[in-house]
Amino acid sequence: MTDYSKTTGRVTLPSEQHFLQETKELMKRWGADALRDSDGTKLDAETKKLDAKIYTTYFVARGHNAFAEKHPEETQQLYLMSRHHTATEAPLEIAFLHGYFEEQIEADYIHDPKKWWEVIDRTTAQVVPADAWEVDVEKNTLTIAEPVAWHEYTVSFLAFMKWDPTQMYNHITNDWGDKPHEIPFDVRQPASNQFMKEYLKNWLQENPDTDVVRFTTFFYHFTLVFNHLGKEKFVDWFGYGASVSVAALEAFEKEKGYKLRPEDIVDEGYYNTTFRVPSKAYLDYMDFISKFVAREVKELIDMTHEAGKEAMMFLGDNWIGTEPYGKYFAETGIDAVVGSVGDGTTLRIISDIPHVKYTEGRFLPYFFPDTFYEGNDPVIEANQNWLTARRALLRKPLDRIGYGGYLSLAYKFPEFVAYVEKLTTEFRTIYDKIKGTQPYSGLKVAVLDAWGKLRSWQAHTVAHGKWYQQTYSYHGVLEALSGSAVDVSFISFDDIIANGVPEDVDVIINAGNAGTAFSGGEKWLDERLVSKLRSWVHHGGGFVGIGEPTACHHQGHYFQLAKVLGVDKELGFGLSENKYFTEPAASHFLTQDMDTFDFGESQKNVYALDEHTEILAFADGSVHLAGNSFGKGRGVYIAGLPFSMENTRLLMRALYHAANKEDVFHIWHADNIACEVHAYPEIGQYAVVNNSAEKQETNVYDGKGTKHRLILQPSEMIWEEI
Repeated sequence: MTDYSKTTGRVTLPSEQHFLQETKELMKRWGADALRDSDGTKLDAETKKLDAKIYTTYFVARGHNAFAEKHPEETQQLYLMSRHHTATEAPLEIAFLHGYFEEQIEADYIHDPKKWWEVIDRTTAQVVPADAWEVDVEKNTLTIAEPVAWHEYTVSFLAFMKWDPTQMYNHITNDWGDKPHEIPFDVRQPASNQFMKEYLKNWLQENPDTDVVRFTTFFYHFTLVFNHLGKEKFVDWFGYGASVSVAALEAFEKEKGYKLRPEDIVDEGYYNTTFRVPSKAYLDYMDFISKFVAREVKELIDMTHEAGKEAMMFLGDNWIGTEPYGKYFAETGIDAVVGSVGDGTTLRIISDIPHVKYTEGRFLPYFFPDTFYEGNDPVIEANQNWLTARRALLRKPLDRIGYGGYLSLAYKFPEFVAYVEKLTTEFRTIYDKIKGTQPYSGLKVAVLDAWGKLRSWQAHTVAHGKWYQQTYSYHGVLEALSGSAVDVSFISFDDIIANGVPEDVDVIINAGNAGTAFSGGEKWLDERLVSKLRSWVHHGGGFVGIGEPTACHHQGHYFQLAKVLGVDKELGFGLSENKYFTEPAASHFLTQDMDTFDFGESQKNVYALDEHTEILAFADGSVHLAGNSFGKGRGVYIAGLPFSMENTRLLMRALYHAANKEDVFHIWHADNIACEVHAYPEIGQYAVVNNSAEKQETNVYDGKGTKHRLILQPSEMIWEEI
């Protein structure tokens, strides 16, 4: 067992009032060199005098109700859509706020509904003329005088968001009772913009003990709307919906030269989620908001620097417009980014961010009563969180880690305190060894979707490390890649159309459900895209498709790269044609480590095109795993890939096979699927890790293919010399 020497630093501890002695104790045990407050806590004067950097949470556009209540017209806004209503008789009355939480949402009657709202006949997709409907501001209803019988109608309406969604969630979760509801205001508006800057200037002078201003975050919250029961109704971590206002729409028209419709934001009720293939109008709107946010953020950062303090951005809450892989982020001058670490993928979202001095991850569990209660063991969640995150740390380490919430809750669980003591020491050991070194990578892999580099590692995310179950094949791919010995990049369909496949890429992955931004939908109807990819694979490239890759029904194919993959999906149009090829191959490189398979939701009715397709898993009348040669290159099809260490191994084998590099697969390798090897030739060391909570035994292959046997205790990491 590795003997970790006690180290200190690179850890941020949450604290609170009247908890000084316990804070000092945990600072020593966890080696913390920074202290922070959280939403709902404050640091007292004595705590701020401790030998540590002091982070102070700062809310730019919420938490100032005295100002917000004087300027209700500058409250942040949203475009929302009513439920569908069927016209069973005339007139049709629509209660458009039905289903929304009226403590959060209020209709905007300040701006003329006839100009800014939109009523749509969803049966025909036609806009109902404004003179054909009326709004009752007392009843919050809209009446269509003469609807077409049995057609469905919706109302797209502007609303004020009068309760910040994160504070609302925390308020309800922690039962804050009569604590005021924090009103978010729009810094695009004149009074709010002036207040924002004047308040920060005074705050910086009044908080000399603060070393790091932890902006949580800046101006616009990701789209989070609650239903009439006070539960989450709609969540999109990337949603730009709360950045909408009449002022923004008018400025957009002036800058871009055309006018947005409400439908460009409402988007048939999908609100342009990250799962939708983005329209040109929506991409233009994102660009417009990001440019404005970057300009305003830079002013705040400059003020912070002039006061002698660092500026840290929390990757969450009001982060819209500050996408860290976007083209304007570098202009902000932000010193650091901190975000929530739910797994390896969310860690890589943070650790790969460019243009900052350091990155920090807030680990789980959060110190809230929904986890820290009598009878629950928070060590279980903490260990699971650490094991998934550690894989990614060993590929690209964060500079710091920490926790959030009520430290007094965590202190009541001594086994948890002891576990974090070990975890923080192990983190520092990893960081001290590998920061700035290049880990061994056997392949260069590009993940292909509609977002490309802009949303590296993150396009599947819903909110703070959560993802929709329907997309877990896509998430499974990213999670597997986050800690694997391959160099990962992200590329969009438009990138390939414009520039082709980068020369250094060995394998391209396309994964996800048909029609989504991940699979690509109608992007696959562009002959430039399919031609360039077919040519690239034919000349030696590798292509791995997972779920419904390249899916868009067109000219007799559902998978537009069916000839590359060797399989297609039957939609019911070709049932008259017999499918003869169903026998799996006896053995294959792809299946050598696998006794059973987990394709998750998988797919049905996928069939082999001809006898040249290597069928490797076939059940219930469908191909679930296959390989195929296409010219000098190869394709691999996998029907689904929820994350597991078994599926990580399957994906790695698929990548090496597609790249035609099976001969180097066993370089820096552990044959036990529960274990992995991370090598760092520059420093002459490699780490063998046990990714499970059970004891494991494995053969370890070094960089020359020589193997030796190793026993690892539960969750253990062992360092060895090359």
